[in-house]
Amino acid sequence: MGTLIHYIIFYLSELIQVVIFIAGCYFFGMSIFGWIKREEQVSNIKPQKKFALVVAAHNEELVISHIIDSLFKQNYPRHLYDVFVIADNCTDNTSKIAEAHGAMVHIRENNAKRGKGYALEWMFDRIFRMDTHYDAIAVFDADNLVSPNFLTEMNNQLCRGHKVVQGYIDSKNPFDSWITCSYSIAFWLSNRIFQLPRYNLNLSCSLCGTGFCIDTSVLKELKWGATCLTEDLEYTLKLALNGIKIGWAHRAVVYDEKPLTLKQSWRQRKRWMQGHADCASKYLLPLFKQAFSQGDLTALDCALYLFQPIRFIFVGLMTIMMWIQTVYPEFPLFSIRYVFPVQVWYIMGLFEMLYGPLIILAEKKFNLKVLLGFVIYPIYCLTWAPIALQGFLQKDNKEWNHTAHTRQLSIGDLENGN
Repeated sequence: MGTLIHYIIFYLSELIQVVIFIAGCYFFGMSIFGWIKREEQVSNIKPQKKFALVVAAHNEELVISHIIDSLFKQNYPRHLYDVFVIADNCTDNTSKIAEAHGAMVHIRENNAKRGKGYALEWMFDRIFRMDTHYDAIAVFDADNLVSPNFLTEMNNQLCRGHKVVQGYIDSKNPFDSWITCSYSIAFWLSNRIFQLPRYNLNLSCSLCGTGFCIDTSVLKELKWGATCLTEDLEYTLKLALNGIKIGWAHRAVVYDEKPLTLKQSWRQRKRWMQGHADCASKYLLPLFKQAFSQGDLTALDCALYLFQPIRFIFVGLMTIMMWIQTVYPEFPLFSIRYVFPVQVWYIMGLFEMLYGPLIILAEKKFNLKVLLGFVIYPIYCLTWAPIALQGFLQKDNKEWNHTAHTRQLSIGDLENGN
């Protein structure tokens, strides 16, 4: 029995190393194209698209006024957009405050179908039945703040031919705690080395749950139907299977409130992993089939992205195994066979430690607080391993949990502070 366990660990370590190395090379190779920023001509593009701006809100009385105020401060013709708030199963004053600040409030009460995905589907259907025609629908969370140029940038991208566009997700509260700083670093990195490279390579970016817009013709044709715990990922994959690529607007900034504590973060990220696992079970095989039967690189890239949680788990396992072998080399039945020289792993680790700060420097986000944040950031990254494992094991639990938002800032406070 002992020998069997020994061999299992021995060959498992080899498999883990190969997967980590190949995945690392792929995602690093993609990230290189994030160092390029397209210089796109905008001088001849005039405001012409009419937008329905939809804010999904559940008991958000502390922050709802700020998102609405920021939307009404857009540098875009006022007659070309309307602001809607979904007061979804609210038991507080969200609807009253939203209405007082000028939004058109739609009250939804449905305890059987809870969650943002269901609320958006309900609201889209109501918008389609209105007398007013909207060219596109933009989606936001109630805790967001939106930069004044957001609609201008979205109009530009839609006029260039994009049917779905994701904006830049920034942080509303990057230095409130070590968790918010880690979240912020993760999103800043994602914007530059995940989203922008795919846009530059003419692949598909990913929806981030907020700060995106969709041409109404796409919604009417494909419907929404994204009602799992990660509706943004589900719709991203649905678009890929239908040959629609998601564009990117690097200057259309939306500031998102990050969870303050590890407990809040754990709960939120576990929900993301539950939804991720659910989407993988539904879309992985169709994506691979489309990728290889049609030579669809976008479908292949989306399919590979669905393996990210496995990579998180493997990195966590490999870290534990290397730590045990280093600290307790006499640990019974335990031995790692390095597929690549151990120096390779140390070089890769050192490179990752330096690469992240360089990206943040390029994004003009670098300061002493961010530098200190990178000291603790590896711990945040390692927590993804147990969270991903827990999410996969509980993927059939579809219960939606609300993340409370309390950070009260106006868009003026935030952008003047920057």
